[in-house]
Amino acid sequence: MSKHCFILGTRPEIIKLFPVIKYCIDNNIEYFIIHTNQHYSENMDAVFFRELSLPYPKYNLGINGGNHWIMTGKMMGSIEKILLSEIPDIVYIQWDTNTVLAGALVASKIPWIKVAHIEAGLRSYDRSMPEEINRIVTDHISDILFVPTEKQRTILLSEWISHDKIIVTGNTIVDAVLYISRIAKKDTGKILEKYWVKADEYILLTSHRPSNVDQKETLKDILLWVENIAKNIQKRIIFPVHPRTKKNIISFWLEKLISNFIVIEPVWFYENIILESNASMIITDSGGIQEEWCVLQKKTLILRDNTERPETLDVGGAILVWNNITRIIEWFNTLKDRDVSWYNPFWDGKSAEHIISFVQWIK
Repeated sequence: MSKHCFILGTRPEIIKLFPVIKYCIDNNIEYFIIHTNQHYSENMDAVFFRELSLPYPKYNLGINGGNHWIMTGKMMGSIEKILLSEIPDIVYIQWDTNTVLAGALVASKIPWIKVAHIEAGLRSYDRSMPEEINRIVTDHISDILFVPTEKQRTILLSEWISHDKIIVTGNTIVDAVLYISRIAKKDTGKILEKYWVKADEYILLTSHRPSNVDQKETLKDILLWVENIAKNIQKRIIFPVHPRTKKNIISFWLEKLISNFIVIEPVWFYENIILESNASMIITDSGGIQEEWCVLQKKTLILRDNTERPETLDVGGAILVWNNITRIIEWFNTLKDRDVSWYNPFWDGKSAEHIISFVQWIK
């Protein structure tokens, strides 16, 4: 393949496609980036390109949120014009967002373009999640499915997707986390001092999923029980607040519940890895953070009743809290006292090399 196109739209996509884009840069492989701007925030978006030393996208669609299908439709029209003009040989999409769905739908209908889905095969088996629909549709219309582990290969085979399309490469998040961890050590002290904490003195909390933050009582319960945990073990709470969560905390009049938290704006990947690496424990509903803590070997409570990353549970360092928030202290104590024999289920940190090597092989 001579010309590569990367379509991305959110923070996790920037992070997870970063190793593959960097590999193209380091090996003089022609590429360009389409950024839909699906979620726009300076801290959660543009800053990642700067801090990862990536060039700004050649195309920025400026979608900036909206209704699922209106957003997806706007993306499709713009992406089609670009692809017909640029004529790439392969389009890379990653994860499960509306950007991924839009890119896959458009590129799959252009005969000369191969569609490569990175991190394919993930399933929560919860059709109420828009991401689950995006994952399923994208996997079934893609030409090449780069899966993190054998679990995802098995899932795709069970859905009658041809084994010829499925390639196990590991997860690019390992590449990204290991790379950033190496260069971030020099700034660890400075970042922790910035928030008036020391290593292992705090819990890192993140929550943004609609099922957790869109209902007042659920969000209230989460904040109350996390605060109780912190009091019981005498730890601080660092809480990078997602815009959706912040809006709901204000509209539900719950500001008092976070008055003792160290509340900060969403941080970029470099700083987030430092905060994760030095936390005593992580409490999150983020899919991406589940993978990051697994690489960093940090115990985590997952504020969900399902996960499309079961490998994190297999390791033993995580527990699903399910939908019973009142048991969060019980789960916390169980996990706190658990002896975990760590291993990294997401491979060797060379996923980008595996991906590009395969694409060049099929050229």
